[in-house]
Amino acid sequence: QLQLVESGGGWVQPGGSLRVSCAASGFTLDEYAIGWFRQAPGKEREGVSCISMSGYSSTYADAVKGRFTISRDNAKNTVYLQMNNLKPEDTAVYYCAADLHGMQYFNFPDSAGYEYWGQGTQVTVSS
Repeated sequence: QLQLVESGGGWVQPGGSLRVSCAASGFTLDEYAIGWFRQAPGKEREGVSCISMSGYSSTYADAVKGRFTISRDNAKNTVYLQMNNLKPEDTAVYYCAADLHGMQYFNFPDSAGYEYWGQGTQVTVSS
């Protein structure tokens, strides 16, 4: 079964850090660009970050630039999103998505065109 599974979400106080992971099963991630998206209650889904197939290129939404870092370990078939200096407005369900051949990297933050999506992991930032 081909699937993406996110993990690592949770509750953290403002200013804290979390690292969420996106692990693939049934396929290898090195042929895919990986995007992270989030959706807060009552809001539309928005792009957070995207990393190219090689991992040499990455892009970020302005709201997270300088605070979040995306990375990938193709040997572990996993992509990570390190989130530092978290703010209450970062509270959302975070989803990862995989795009075969990586063209969606150039369409970021558009979420259309990804072949696989994870089920999401909740991140809550509050005091």
